[in-house]
Amino acid sequence: MPGSPARGAAVGGGPRVLRKTWTELLAGRVKKQKYDPEREQKLKDSALKLLRYHQNMHDLLLEAEVPQCKKLRLSELIDCGGAEASSDPSTPFIRSAFRDQASRLGVPVGVLSARVFAHSVQQVCVEPSHPVLLSPEQSERLSSLLVSAQRLLAHNMFSRLTFCQELWKAQNSLLLEAVWRLHTHHVVSLQELLQSHPDTEAMTTWLFRNLRFLCELIGASCPSSDTVEAMLSGLVQLLISWGFQGSSDPRRLLESEKIEKMPQVAADVLQRMLAFSLDTLDADSQTTLDHQAVSGWITVYSGRTCCGMIAADSLKSFLSHALTQILTHKPVLKVSDAIQMQKEWSFAKTPHLLIDLYCRVFVTLGPEESIGHLQEVLELQEVNWQHVLSCVSTLVVCFSEAQQLIKDWVASLMARAFESYHLDSMVTAFLIVRQATLEGPYVFPSYADWFKESFGSSHGYHSCSKKTLVFLFKFLSDLVPWEAPRHMQVHIFHPPLVPSKYHSLLTDYISLAKTRLADLKVSLENVGLYEDLSSTGDIAERESQAVQDVKKAIMVFEQTGKIPMPVLEASIFRRPYYLSHFLPALLAPRVLPEVPDSRVAFIETLKRADKIPPSSYSAYRQACATAGDKQPDNTTSGQRTETNCAERPLGLLTAALEELRALMTDPTQYSVISAQVAVVSERLNAALGHRNDDDVSLRRSKIQLSVLLPTLQSQDQGVVDLLLTAFCQNLMAACSFVPPERQSSWAVLFVRTLCGHMLLPAVLTRLCQLLRHQGPNLSAPHVLGLAALAVHLGECRSTLPEVDPGVLAPPSSLCVPDFLNSLLTCHTRDSLLFCMKFCTAAISYCLCKFSAQPSASLHNCLSPGLIQKFQFIVLRLFPEARAPCSPEHTARIPWKLLYLPSADWPRAALSLWRWSSFQELLKEEEFHLTYRDWIQLELEIQPEADALSGTERHDFHQWAIYERYLPAPSAMGGCGGDLEAACTVLVSELMDFHQRSYNHSEDSDLVLGGRTGNEDLLSRLQRNICCHGSVLTYDLTIHFFRGLLNVCLRSQDPALVANRTLAECQTKCPMILTSALLWWSSLEPVLCSQWKKCYQSTLPQELQRLQEARKFASNFASDSAAPAPSPAWISAAALYFATREAGRENVTTHLKRLDCEREELLITLLFFSLMGLLSSYLTQRDTAEYQKAVDICAEVLACLERRKVSWLMLFQLAETDAKLGHLLLLAPDQHTRLLPLAFYSLLSCFSDGTTVREAAFLHVAVDMYLKLVQLFVDGETRIVLPQASRSISELQDSPVQLITKARSFLLQLIPQCPRQCFSNMTELLAGRGDCDPEVSNALQQRQQAGPSFDLSQEPHLF
Repeated sequence: MPGSPARGAAVGGGPRVLRKTWTELLAGRVKKQKYDPEREQKLKDSALKLLRYHQNMHDLLLEAEVPQCKKLRLSELIDCGGAEASSDPSTPFIRSAFRDQASRLGVPVGVLSARVFAHSVQQVCVEPSHPVLLSPEQSERLSSLLVSAQRLLAHNMFSRLTFCQELWKAQNSLLLEAVWRLHTHHVVSLQELLQSHPDTEAMTTWLFRNLRFLCELIGASCPSSDTVEAMLSGLVQLLISWGFQGSSDPRRLLESEKIEKMPQVAADVLQRMLAFSLDTLDADSQTTLDHQAVSGWITVYSGRTCCGMIAADSLKSFLSHALTQILTHKPVLKVSDAIQMQKEWSFAKTPHLLIDLYCRVFVTLGPEESIGHLQEVLELQEVNWQHVLSCVSTLVVCFSEAQQLIKDWVASLMARAFESYHLDSMVTAFLIVRQATLEGPYVFPSYADWFKESFGSSHGYHSCSKKTLVFLFKFLSDLVPWEAPRHMQVHIFHPPLVPSKYHSLLTDYISLAKTRLADLKVSLENVGLYEDLSSTGDIAERESQAVQDVKKAIMVFEQTGKIPMPVLEASIFRRPYYLSHFLPALLAPRVLPEVPDSRVAFIETLKRADKIPPSSYSAYRQACATAGDKQPDNTTSGQRTETNCAERPLGLLTAALEELRALMTDPTQYSVISAQVAVVSERLNAALGHRNDDDVSLRRSKIQLSVLLPTLQSQDQGVVDLLLTAFCQNLMAACSFVPPERQSSWAVLFVRTLCGHMLLPAVLTRLCQLLRHQGPNLSAPHVLGLAALAVHLGECRSTLPEVDPGVLAPPSSLCVPDFLNSLLTCHTRDSLLFCMKFCTAAISYCLCKFSAQPSASLHNCLSPGLIQKFQFIVLRLFPEARAPCSPEHTARIPWKLLYLPSADWPRAALSLWRWSSFQELLKEEEFHLTYRDWIQLELEIQPEADALSGTERHDFHQWAIYERYLPAPSAMGGCGGDLEAACTVLVSELMDFHQRSYNHSEDSDLVLGGRTGNEDLLSRLQRNICCHGSVLTYDLTIHFFRGLLNVCLRSQDPALVANRTLAECQTKCPMILTSALLWWSSLEPVLCSQWKKCYQSTLPQELQRLQEARKFASNFASDSAAPAPSPAWISAAALYFATREAGRENVTTHLKRLDCEREELLITLLFFSLMGLLSSYLTQRDTAEYQKAVDICAEVLACLERRKVSWLMLFQLAETDAKLGHLLLLAPDQHTRLLPLAFYSLLSCFSDGTTVREAAFLHVAVDMYLKLVQLFVDGETRIVLPQASRSISELQDSPVQLITKARSFLLQLIPQCPRQCFSNMTELLAGRGDCDPEVSNALQQRQQAGPSFDLSQEPHLF
């Protein structure tokens, strides 16, 4: 402050010493003098007097930092000027100082404080580290100033207007973050600050420049990224709300009157930023900071940026204004330029940031409003044709509904053009149509299609009068100097329909067009029979085009069996090309195959139709007969040439697909995916030799396939396999990052690409090969990918032709979803399991992808037959699915279970089945699996290759007929309790089946199974009696209980007989009960149903005991689990089976309450765990099952160790053992012999536990070791370990390795054991000491060692 002495200088010119701060002086006075109330007022007066003459207001503001206010929230910070601020000593001094200083200067105190505060803010912003952001030190200093300003505002001692005016005096050094902090802390709003600027243009330039700097930081990795995003979002919201105010809000109108220039400023800044972005994108530089700033700015054109903060009408007004600016930005191109250059403005060639900008605007406005706005701008203003046409491409590619909207718009333009002879409407319509057709026939019909539809009939736009004809041909003639040859060829080959008296108009135009083509050195003869006249590619050479025509004609002939219409037309109307180019390419000499192929059949068909001159045919046959000598060299050369030609396009397609896959997991690149799919489409077009044909009749006709023997040309199969593999890989990559419902539209665009290059027949043929003939061999990713592909093909069903699969077809052709469903068969176990996987994946993906409309998605994308097959398979394979779904079993869509590395298909199928929403969908009539549907599917099953045994099949049939379909009402697909109706349907379907089998008796592989029949749905086959560990098979278990029910039926007291029999089983045959526990989910519905049907009462007590044990095991992991019922071994068995059914990751969770259970249950649980471990050794089916068995044993052992419960008796069991002897009845002899293997396989689980220190442990460990060695000597270990699969053998030790580990363990253990552990060692080694002399010697030496033996002493080796 002027007049105040310099800081650190002595008053009065004395010696220079450091001057103490006011706080230090005050503290010193407090220490030296006792506080005297009478001196308080005098002290204050003296202090104020001192401040009046020695104050520096800027330093005073910076020093007036209040700790208790420093960390408060915004709402509290505003209130710091209240009671809390008043209690701070510095607050009254600051106010008093400002009052005194203002009084002496004669200015209002608010003006003075505002000037001082503005100067202080300017000082904070000096020497910035970034053009718009504050450094941490600057931020801290500014925070202090904000606190002081808020207190002054609270006491009406701060002038906002003066502060704003002073602040702008140093605007070049003013940082945007400082201004934003002033706004957010309510010191001065951004509106007030901008409104007070004296120069609107300078202020607009300053704000525009700072926004550019801010946008450069969006997406960059910097510590202040959150601050940057918040600032940009907040500033944009303010600018939109100022610049595009809703007129319906009176408060907005009132504010507008107060800040009249703000709408113009805001709109100007937003307009400058968009213009800067468009200029930068036009410069096509992707490495500059400007490009980075554009990338950041485009993010603001989204509803999410302003969601809930500004009015919806303001947002739409802003985006509409932005769309107008985009369309009218620098309109320097003329219509003639657009006609010549528009092929360079396709979706694939448009910068991805510009596409992103378009999509953000279109998503908020909607396609209909966007197209309406586009139409309005084109009618009223000069436009940038590049932006207009690239907008059209983006709309038709990214928004499916835009295709029809564009068609309607073009139709209205054409109608207007011919009604009022409006040339601008005509030009606009042609440009828009040509632009849309650049994106492919399955995005928008080809130009030739549109031109023929518009002018090729008597109902065309031009057919009203001569004046309209003149108008049309005048327009087409005016286009000729700038036209692409392709479009003129379309006009020539598909000319407008003209009455004969006006035919001269047409001939004049054709002459003009042909002259122009001649000038361009383009011959009409170069146009092939199947060449896409709408293609933007170069016109092919005559010979190469003829080769492509021959290949295409043969492919069409394979599908239809008839001469293609373009070939017939060419033989009449284009005879020079047909005779000079097409036939020589078709009749190229070669060695004819022994079995005539499609080419031979096509040539013979043409000959019979007199479409090949006899002389040409004779020369062809002669040349083929003498082609043998030249064949090797010619063939090799031809193959090499063909490979070299195809190598590069296929390589480019592969590279494009790899780039697309790389974008799947990067959320920042979603806006680029659509452009990359367009690149893939172009590369695919090149790889196929420009075969995205213009043959509309073929594209809309039926596709005829040979389902029994599907074949593909090698080139087509290579391309299709590449595309299908890419689709599967993309799906897995995308799903590893986000679920299907949150993915971009890449899959839809990809499928459109597959369907848009006349590749659909090849794709469907390959799917036929994969799904019908190779399905069981497909991996999980392939199943998932193909299932998702089937969903998206179904989504496009309205644009796809029907399929005629030949002998398998019903009377009418099939739509694509029904065709794909027909490829899924249930004949054998393998095909049934594959069908389950595919149906589960397809339904789950469909419901996830279209979660907002699950019912509509199933109807639109999948065949009802596929959903019926899923129901059939689940009910057939999973008996637990036959019971009503309990509320606790209701699951979410099981998509996550499928895309993991090891898909759990049964669990996923059951989860989908139990999902309550899916069950609701199955109530819709179209999805009912009716009694007739069920019989048809069941008849397809081949009993000898069935997934179910005879007994299981018998049970399933009994349940399905008598419990599901017979009692179900007819409205739900049942028989309504009418047994006669049920038998009628059954007999009718059997007769139909016999008739179909007879009709197809000459075929070996049919949709009905290729066999005589499966007439007896209720036949019993022999049961497979086999024992697995401590349980029986389901067949034997259900056989026993059926016999028990039959015995009970003949007794006077059925419950008593059942109870006594099952009680006897506990001691005589416990394996019956453990087997019942294992199969209880399948067994319980059968037992409950039959018992209730026969006796009308609850289950007997012993069956209820099993029921309670299983319930205890199922709820064991929950906190509300009931105590284990008796006997303990039954509860332990149930708990083990329940744990085994849980996933490996859930073993620890499932067994977490073991510490609370009885010791007897823990011991028997360990016994069942050991049996399970040995069974996994013996079966060796699955690495996961083996590892889970080890985990269960380890968890139980850990619990026993914690509770110090000995478990060694399990390895010394005898039948005479009163407590546990009955467990031996549950262990097959082989399992008992292999107990040593289990013991030492778990070595790591107990080697450090308390059990090792038990006196009996050494005796058991030595006994197990000697038995293990004897097993090896007897060769029994080879039964287990050498047969293990590679994956399991990596987890298991070899016999030698296991024995070596056991031996090393014993040799380390023996010296540590006390002498009493060796009391019975002599008897243990008797007759077995030769198994391992070293171990025997160590045991004997330790047993004979004297009392003075000390492990800590050094051994005397010499």
